[in-house]
Amino acid sequence: MIDDTAIERELRAAAATREAGHQLPDLGAAAATAGLLDVAYATLDSPLGTLLLARTDRGLVRLAYVDYESEDEVIAELASRISPRVLAVPRRLDPIRRELDQYFTGSRHEFDVAIDWRLTHGFGRRVLRATAQIPYGDVSSYKQVAAAAGSPRGFRAAGNALGANPIPIVVPCHRVLHSGGGLGGYTGGLDRKRLLLDVERASTE
Repeated sequence: MIDDTAIERELRAAAATREAGHQLPDLGAAAATAGLLDVAYATLDSPLGTLLLARTDRGLVRLAYVDYESEDEVIAELASRISPRVLAVPRRLDPIRRELDQYFTGSRHEFDVAIDWRLTHGFGRRVLRATAQIPYGDVSSYKQVAAAAGSPRGFRAAGNALGANPIPIVVPCHRVLHSGGGLGGYTGGLDRKRLLLDVERASTE
């Protein structure tokens, strides 16, 4: 249960500091120290539109296209499935925001950020872990990732898992195509999938 009294104390301290003309304290750090922060989130403007990024103490747990899934919906999902202690703390997302900026310019080919897999389970998690191993600039097929996840005939279930990927781009489901080369599907729309593939193709040519 969230300690509302502790939050109120921090807000009152911040107001007093502001009135005194002093530098504001880091409320995100204060909330974390008080045990009031389990999920930090921030947004990032990107060539694909605004992204919402969320992390826990284990790593990046969510990346969403906010014109496809609204910010309120994503925060409600995080509060329901992980913890209601969700707070906008942009500084905590600075490392992954820098990595994504570098990725979009073609200067980064691998993400170093840790991943929190807790929003995935079972076969779906195995599919996404296999997908995370597809090299930058390369592609695989639904059948291949299903086989890598332990079920060669489970390509339809693999497609469902990829469609529900909670961390697109970093877990590169855009690199999975139909066996015949067709794009297949993509959360957020095929235009985004094409752009991601084009970014990687351009920087490896």
